Amino acid sequence: MYRFLLTPRWLGIHLFVLLAIPFCVFMGTWQLSRFDARVAQQHAAEQAPKPSAADAVPLHELLPNAKAQLTQAAAGREVTVTGRYDSAHQLLVPGRTLDGRQGFYVLTPLRTDGGALAVVRGWLPGNASAPGAIPPAPGGQTTVRGTLQASEGVGDTGVNASGGLPAGQLGMISSASLVNVVPYPVYDGWVTLAHSQAPMRPVPPAAAPNTGLDMRAFQNLGYTGEWFVFAGFVVFIWIRLVRREAEVQRDLALGLITDPADA
Repeated sequence: MYRFLLTPRWLGIHLFVLLAIPFCVFMGTWQLSRFDARVAQQHAAEQAPKPSAADAVPLHELLPNAKAQLTQAAAGREVTVTGRYDSAHQLLVPGRTLDGRQGFYVLTPLRTDGGALAVVRGWLPGNASAPGAIPPAPGGQTTVRGTLQASEGVGDTGVNASGGLPAGQLGMISSASLVNVVPYPVYDGWVTLAHSQAPMRPVPPAAAPNTGLDMRAFQNLGYTGEWFVFAGFVVFIWIRLVRREAEVQRDLALGLITDPADA
């Protein structure tokens, strides 16, 4: 009854099943490994020393110059950098919330030998269009310490990518945005200071992108389940087709039908 399994058509079906199942299992295992990696990153972040206690490294060790790209491993590192604040090109970043209050960031470029670094000196409550008194940036050569952050992107919390902001304001902190408003090359990424001049408050550093148990991590877990379900579905369909074909062959043998197309 099951000799049909050796026909060319069924050999093609067997080959498809034998290729589809390992592929689905491989993809599911790969997605699971991505989730496990994010869990490991989360545990490492929880066990890592606080930024204030960690040793800061000079910026040039992570970003030698303004052309260097910020890596995921470098994002979130404590850095020190020496330069001069360019208060003439200071920018306010509106629509930023801290502890449930609406306010704005104060961003002042720090010019160094390798380029200019965007430094968020702190957060102030209120409206960036009517900011009131803002503490001036230190004059002369100064060394700052803060947490290196990846450039923001469309969809990040607080980012205003619609444009139309008044002069002196910036909707998204990124090197791509800054090169349009300052007359010199800028580093990839930015720094949030560990300590701010009163009444400004320091901006808490964010986790590096694509790390930790964020929504993307649970998407990886969901995709894992989907691929394993696909593998099981392939097996189910194969068994269903075999049983259906066997029933047709049995009916033909008993004379219940004379043409397989009637089935």
